[in-house]
Amino acid sequence: MRIAIVNDLSLAQAVLRRLVESAPGYSVAWTAMDGAEAVRRAAADVPDAILMDLVMPVMDGAEATRRIMAANPCPILIVTSSVGGNYSKVYEALGAGGLDATQTPTFGPGGAVQGGQAILDRLALLAQMKAKRPKSNAVHTGSSQPASLASPTLPLAPLLAIGASTGGPEAIAQVLAALGPQVPGPVIVVQHIAADFALGLAHWLQSRTRLSVIPARDEVEPIAGHVYVAATNDHLVLQPNGRFAYRQEPKTCPYRPSVDTFFQSLVTAWRRPGVAVLLTGMGNDGARGLGLLKDAGWHTIAQDKATCVVFGMPRAAAEIGAAVEVLPLDRIGNAVVSRLRELCEYPSGSRPTPSLL
Repeated sequence: MRIAIVNDLSLAQAVLRRLVESAPGYSVAWTAMDGAEAVRRAAADVPDAILMDLVMPVMDGAEATRRIMAANPCPILIVTSSVGGNYSKVYEALGAGGLDATQTPTFGPGGAVQGGQAILDRLALLAQMKAKRPKSNAVHTGSSQPASLASPTLPLAPLLAIGASTGGPEAIAQVLAALGPQVPGPVIVVQHIAADFALGLAHWLQSRTRLSVIPARDEVEPIAGHVYVAATNDHLVLQPNGRFAYRQEPKTCPYRPSVDTFFQSLVTAWRRPGVAVLLTGMGNDGARGLGLLKDAGWHTIAQDKATCVVFGMPRAAAEIGAAVEVLPLDRIGNAVVSRLRELCEYPSGSRPTPSLL
């Protein structure tokens, strides 16, 4: 993989170069001292990934990420020494298309790189994601009615499930803002993000919505009016008893936490149709799970190409027919509100057929 390094500190560039070149098959494509230079370099030579600093002169990492993803998209990992003190900038960069965020490594005794394993792990995941392609085979059962409705233990409220990856924080924030101060059921968000930043994401989303946003915790039962954010490097699931749990399996899944794993758990654990939304993201995670939810009677929505930072996950869902609707981002929130109202009024998930007599 050819990796570009963007950092205004020569020492940080040297550390990152040594880290990249220590991994077999990795090389440095180019370096830049600020965001503006990075935008120019990316236009002339698109690398396999960019290690992007956050705080720089001329143009910061968030703006550079936004411009590169708009003109010459490629995976961008935010690497900065000031993550903790710049949470708002971190999530601005992630919303603009940054794939993830991590701390800048340092030189240790003898010139060894310290704190660089998180970057190498994320680059390895990128290599895995690059090797994967969306499957074209359909995943639906063909069932026109949700078999789960036969259960006598229907939850009292429809659930809203949201999955996202690259560019997701801003897209999620816009959907949550459109929901208003009340929703009839719980809202659960699965965003591809390292556990180190999941709590910060919940705090950042709280500033964008009037709903209560909290991390999803083991053995907690989601309740209406709250937004729960997947908060570990393991996969969030909903158990048959209606409570959250985290699972390591599938260990081979390159997407953590996995949207597919969570969506699939809802098919049996939440025995009433709800609404599932798949937003911008790289790869195909969530497509299969969205299809299974559609077959179980859920109303499924995918973000359209024009408003996605990366039209990967929603495209995979659209290609297999997993989405009932494919909508621009600014229409998804209102569509969710409308459908949730219908599901409260008509619990079976569909309006009764008007009498012709």
